[in-house]
Amino acid sequence: MKFIIGNWKSNGDIDKKDSMIKSLKSVKTNNKVILCMPFHLLGGGNSVVEIGAQDISLYPNGAYTGDISGQMLKESNVKYVIVGHSERRKYHNETNEIVRKKSENAIANGIIPIICIGESETDKKAGRTMSVVKKMLLDSIPKQGDFIVAYEPCWAIGTGVIPTTNEISAVHETLFKALSKIGRDTTPILYGGSVNPTNASEIMSINNVHGVLVGGASLKYDTFLPIINAAK
Repeated sequence: MKFIIGNWKSNGDIDKKDSMIKSLKSVKTNNKVILCMPFHLLGGGNSVVEIGAQDISLYPNGAYTGDISGQMLKESNVKYVIVGHSERRKYHNETNEIVRKKSENAIANGIIPIICIGESETDKKAGRTMSVVKKMLLDSIPKQGDFIVAYEPCWAIGTGVIPTTNEISAVHETLFKALSKIGRDTTPILYGGSVNPTNASEIMSINNVHGVLVGGASLKYDTFLPIINAAK
């Protein structure tokens, strides 16, 4: 089984969501399909696709204007939430510590965090990819509870450029070994960054790639379905 997770970011509306859910209802797949929606589109789903969230508050319920607490996500029947996406790290200054605390908050509410990590273009050019992603991983994950890791090189998100097969394989092996050393060898490790119907099958055939985190291609049924079907 592979994880096929779509991230709609700040896109979509109720009609678009309803159309996608309806279209996916008849799809036959053994894979876990999740669409992470903006907050106003949470809830729903069907036997084929679950609805996840894109962020969670660092804090419990209280005087935190604009935040969505873990309890609120739980009451919306959310089972998965993206934390630490590179856009959150970049535009909202989220640190590894914040990502870890958000992950722990999700787990405390019965929600599985999808923890995103990835190097910048500067890190890549300087040969720091492995050291950077390993540190981000170990500093961002919770000490207890289940979670998913998504490796998304920042320079590949929305650019149409992706690492080579060998580069993806090397990073995922590094992450797998790091997780294995702390007894987390069954943790799913996904790849994200310009995933599309053309490259999805090759990416998911790489050892230690347990699925994909999909951006723009998850917004349309015609491009999301081939990615779901590409997972063997």
